[in-house]
Amino acid sequence: MTRFVVCGETLIDLVKDEDAPSDTFSSSWLALSAGGPMNTAVALGLLGNPTHFLGRISTDDFGRQLRGHIERAGVQLDLAVTTDEFTSLAVVSLDEQGKASYAFHFDQTANFRWQPDELPALSADDWLHIASLALVVEPGAEVLLDWVRGTSAPISIDINVRPTVISDPAEYWRRVQPWVALVGERGGIVKASDDDLAFLARAGGGADWKQLAEGYRTEHGVGHVLVTRGEGGASALPHEGDWVDVAGFPTEVLDTVGAGDTFMAGFLDGFVARGAGLSDALTRGAAAASIVCGRKGAQPPSTEEVDALVATRDH
Repeated sequence: MTRFVVCGETLIDLVKDEDAPSDTFSSSWLALSAGGPMNTAVALGLLGNPTHFLGRISTDDFGRQLRGHIERAGVQLDLAVTTDEFTSLAVVSLDEQGKASYAFHFDQTANFRWQPDELPALSADDWLHIASLALVVEPGAEVLLDWVRGTSAPISIDINVRPTVISDPAEYWRRVQPWVALVGERGGIVKASDDDLAFLARAGGGADWKQLAEGYRTEHGVGHVLVTRGEGGASALPHEGDWVDVAGFPTEVLDTVGAGDTFMAGFLDGFVARGAGLSDALTRGAAAASIVCGRKGAQPPSTEEVDALVATRDH
C-alpha cells in the first residue's frame, strides 16, 4: 500500500461556544484540533490508509492535545518534530451559512521554523501531500521547497489560500508559483477551491478561476488540477482532455471547517490508494467533505460512512 506523508501545520482553532453564557467580561471558546494538513492526515488515517504526519508539534498543552488527536486516527508521528515552541492559534469566525474565516496567531510558534536536518528521506513509493500555510509562510516554506526538490516522491498540494495571512494576490502567487511549477515537473496534483483561484486570479489581469486552473496545466504541466466548488461539487482537469465534474451531496451545514482538507483525503484515498478513476475519486472526496460539513469542526468520516453516502448516488 502507498504510504502517505502529509506535511504542514497544526493549529488550535478557537471557535465561540454559542451555547455557553457570556457577557462583556468573559466568553467561552472551544479549542479544536485543526490545521489543514493535519486535517487531511487525520482523514486519510480514518479512511484506513498508512499515513505519517510530518509537522512540528509543540510540547505545550495544545501540542499534547494535537498529538493525541493525530494518533487516535491511526496516523504515525515518527516523522514529526517535537519542539518547545508554542502551538499556533486561529480564531474562527462563522458567517450565517457556516462558512469559516480565520485570524491567525503565529508569532514564535512551532509550525514554520523548519530546519533542513528535520526533514526525512522519501522514496518514489511514498505519496507526499503538502498544504496550506506551509507553502507560503517563511522561513519554513523555502526550506520545504528545497527539500521537496530533492525527493523522488510523487506530490500533491492544496493551495488553500489564507488572505488574512497574505492579503496581496500578487505576493501570494509569487510564493505559490514555485510549488505549482514543481508539481508540474512531477506530473502531480494541485488542489484549490474556486474561491482560492478567484483570489489568485486577481494577480493575473482578471482571469476567472477556470482559466487560471487551465493555465496550471498548459503553462506548468500539472497532471491534475482539482477545484472544489462548495455546495456545487468538485471538478478536475486532467493532464489531457476536458473537465470532469461531480455534484455535491446535499447536507445541513453546521460549518465548513476542514471541508477542503477532508475532500482532499477522500480524493487521494480513491485516486491513489484505490486506483479509482477521476469521477469516482472526486465523488469520494465530495462525500467525505459533505459529511464533515454536517459536524462542528474538522471531524472527518470513516470509510464506512463515505461508502454509505457514495452508495446513495450509485442507486
